[in-house]
Amino acid sequence: MKGFSSSFLQKYSQINSSVRINEKFNRIIFHRTRVIVFTAAKRRIFLRSRKLADSDSGTYPNKSLLTNIFKWLDEFICDFIDPPLRPCVDPKHVLSGNFAAVEELPPTACTVVQGSLPPCLNGAYIRNGPNPQFFPRGPYHLFDGDGMLHSIRISGGEAVFCSRFVRTYKYGLERESGSPVILNVFSAFNGGLLSSLSRCVLASGRALAGEFDPRRGIGVANTSLALFAGKLFALGESDLPYSVKLTPEGDIITLGRHVSFGEPYMTMTAHPKIAADSGEAFAFRHSITHPFLTYFRINPDGIKQPEVPINSLKQASLVHDFAVTENYAVFSDPQIVITPAEVLRGKPPIGVDQGKVPRLGVIRRYAVDESEMWWVEAPGFNMIHAVNAWEEDGGDTVVMVAPNILGVENVLERLDLIQTSMERIEINVKKKKMKRKSVCRGNLDFAVINPAYVGKKNRYSH
Repeated sequence: MKGFSSSFLQKYSQINSSVRINEKFNRIIFHRTRVIVFTAAKRRIFLRSRKLADSDSGTYPNKSLLTNIFKWLDEFICDFIDPPLRPCVDPKHVLSGNFAAVEELPPTACTVVQGSLPPCLNGAYIRNGPNPQFFPRGPYHLFDGDGMLHSIRISGGEAVFCSRFVRTYKYGLERESGSPVILNVFSAFNGGLLSSLSRCVLASGRALAGEFDPRRGIGVANTSLALFAGKLFALGESDLPYSVKLTPEGDIITLGRHVSFGEPYMTMTAHPKIAADSGEAFAFRHSITHPFLTYFRINPDGIKQPEVPINSLKQASLVHDFAVTENYAVFSDPQIVITPAEVLRGKPPIGVDQGKVPRLGVIRRYAVDESEMWWVEAPGFNMIHAVNAWEEDGGDTVVMVAPNILGVENVLERLDLIQTSMERIEINVKKKKMKRKSVCRGNLDFAVINPAYVGKKNRYSH
């Protein structure tokens, strides 16, 4: 096949977008309801199948007395210490309707109801998203669920559907225990001072007792998928990526946590940018400790290059995504901040600082240290995701297209009220000034482009 044309309707709360692919490509990747489509028959991307190492029998080994005590304490906090749950962290509200949790499904043949699948169509359509393996007893945020991959494998005119959890360290540990063990990032501290401190003490006790090892990661790999260095990764920014593969039979197998991308306790963005020309992956991690932002790249062989700590970011912020051009990388420093000390006041550690002026940071794409980093104020601009960026005027202007979150105070607690404005940002790299304008007032986010145009001027966004 020389090209591929398709459409995709993505619904996330009140955010709707349609997709029409007009630029030729070999693969596309969608965010949140994450999709990867492989269409190039030249590339052999499906490897030999192997049996799942994790049994799906639903039985668990005998739990120790200490494990049962920890479980009882967790239930006590949920039943007697937690205040009434707000809708944003009430699992009965969050996990309802289209967001209800689903079970795993082994490879299952699909019936073609109408028409036929072209025999030459060979590839897979995959999405990633949060899906808790246990219905929560206490607070639960939509972003906290275990990563689950849903795949439609198409080959020889037939389609096979499969749903599998990403076998993260957290997932396996809690499956063996039969109940949650590791604190959820977004919801653990949403119940007031006493319940937050109680959960901190309980988590510390579990770690000290050896019930879990935080050095092995606490993430859920539930945000995105990325293909680089010859591997397919499931990602979530609270951990390192997990390598996964799709078998010829349509099953999804987790190969393991990719520790070569970081040391113990390290994480990596869920949105690396892959340069189609070089095969490099540009990435970063944000942290609650100094340095709060670290930039790095991974070469085409999958070897991580030296890190560039960004010490000019003076406060932990929710830097979720970024953009790259031919010569630069652009970061957002939004009003969404991370302040762990807020837990001692009975408040969530992630919140909005209305007095903060957002900024955009620009650094050379191949910078070796922070001396090549500078910031420009961007009042009223809160970026969570970037669409793309490129250079104009002979490299003197960096252009970035990204949705601006309007009413940023709703970003975690009232997803149904989120509104966005798609904006074009122009940054003069000589004068270090920026200007921006709205190009679409539609409520759009989670945009994707043909990956061959990452860092290059593109015409379409989907």
